[in-house]
Amino acid sequence: MPRFAANLSMMFTEVPFLDRFDAAAQAGFTAVEFLFPYDHPVEAVGERLRRNGLTQALFNLPPGDWNAGEKGFAALPSRFNDLKASLETALPYAKATGVKRLHLMAGIANRGERLAIEAFYKSVAWAAEFFAPHGIDIVLEPINARNVPGYFLNDFGFTRDLIQELRLPNLKLQFDIYHCQIIHGDVTMRLREMMPIIGHIQIASIPSRNEPDGEELNYPFLFDELDRLGYAGFVGCEYNPRGKTTDGLAWFKPYAGAKS
Repeated sequence: MPRFAANLSMMFTEVPFLDRFDAAAQAGFTAVEFLFPYDHPVEAVGERLRRNGLTQALFNLPPGDWNAGEKGFAALPSRFNDLKASLETALPYAKATGVKRLHLMAGIANRGERLAIEAFYKSVAWAAEFFAPHGIDIVLEPINARNVPGYFLNDFGFTRDLIQELRLPNLKLQFDIYHCQIIHGDVTMRLREMMPIIGHIQIASIPSRNEPDGEELNYPFLFDELDRLGYAGFVGCEYNPRGKTTDGLAWFKPYAGAKS
């Protein structure tokens, strides 16, 4: 049975961020993820996790100026010092939450430019080696161009090849089913092919990015497929609820309380 993690950046937004931990636990989730914790005291984030007995499945490394449109800087040659500083920023939050995987964002850059590719390889290797002594994986997520135009990492095949080429034991693929369906389609076969390098999975309906209970994909089939493939990681619920979060959790009821 898949282990679902509520994404607190998108779900339970009816209450302030720190109260979303309580709301997720009350709804039956045993794990959470979110985009960024950095606007909140590290102690407060850790305390809310412990209070509710939740596992932190994932969060992102600092992305730069998010409000100005930055989506990371790992592929930006001029921002390597910012990349290194971002790892130091994230480390206390990783220690406080006990998270075992962090998402490194590539940024807005042209994947046809050699310098961008070289910068990304360098940043990925640096981040993976930085967190390896802490038992933390770095995950890379291809993101579709409809949601984030110009994002450097927008191809699952390129990401797979990079991970296999670098051969770093703590470097994995973040397989967002929503993004995969938009970029490539053929989700089931890609899951089967890439399962050995997958470190985290995320879900949402396509095309609306709402609850995973309809539209293009048959999620009950895909959840069963994850079991058939022996996937033991987390499935992050990175979707926008149509209304109040708890009103849209009928899909989740068969899985509520699954142990992290």
